[in-house]
Amino acid sequence: MASYGSYKKIVQGQIIDGTVPNAALDPNAGLKYYVKHIYGQPQVCSPGCCCLWTVPDGVKRVTFELWGAGGNGNGHCSCNRCHHYQGAGGGFYSSKTISVQGGWQYTVCAAGVYRCCSRECVGCKGCSSYVNGCNLSGFCANGGSCGRANTSWDTACYSFFECCAEPTSNNADFQMGNHIGHWGGSVFCHCNYQWTCTTNAPFLAGGSGSASALVNCWNRCGCWHVPYGVGGQSGMTTYCERCCGQGGMGGGGLVKITYV
Repeated sequence: MASYGSYKKIVQGQIIDGTVPNAALDPNAGLKYYVKHIYGQPQVCSPGCCCLWTVPDGVKRVTFELWGAGGNGNGHCSCNRCHHYQGAGGGFYSSKTISVQGGWQYTVCAAGVYRCCSRECVGCKGCSSYVNGCNLSGFCANGGSCGRANTSWDTACYSFFECCAEPTSNNADFQMGNHIGHWGGSVFCHCNYQWTCTTNAPFLAGGSGSASALVNCWNRCGCWHVPYGVGGQSGMTTYCERCCGQGGMGGGGLVKITYV
């Protein structure tokens, strides 16, 4: 026989706001949110971080947030001419919320960086972060666009968007693409004051693009380290003699897991 306690439930509408203070609740009452971050060390040739994550007992819902790695900056593709530049782009962002059960497992990978510095006119696209597991596949955040340079006397680089990223592509609830870096300076007289600026990954606190500039005849390589998800710096020169340099690596990817 059913008892009173087996069917009588209190619903939200029966509780008047303010009648049950926090002090009256047991510390274990209510939902608890937990957050876990997966990321590699911010270093040269960082491989990122991949692991197998098991859903703890009692957890019913998980939100995965992914950021792809930033693209590589370009190098000097000609050793005896100055260049126009276009900065590398930051990684893409994707999020997904799913219902889960305790004991389910997921392969979680925060993207590493491209393993070589760039010496060519076009750098390398950033690597993707992804999560696969129970009731979840094909979910990822793409890496950022590569840096670019040209040595043309009469053609400048122009800033442009990546191919449009649909908000629900890559099996995401929401995805946001990114803009490649910017260029500046003299349009055609490319040996007189050039600058470029990379972009950062969307919604990633603490990340920001980095700017580089050359005013007169000089030469510089891209720096080794940039923040997570940020495009790598380009190698730059305004020196019309034999002088080569390399572009830096983008910032690694990041995964945030929120579960309740």
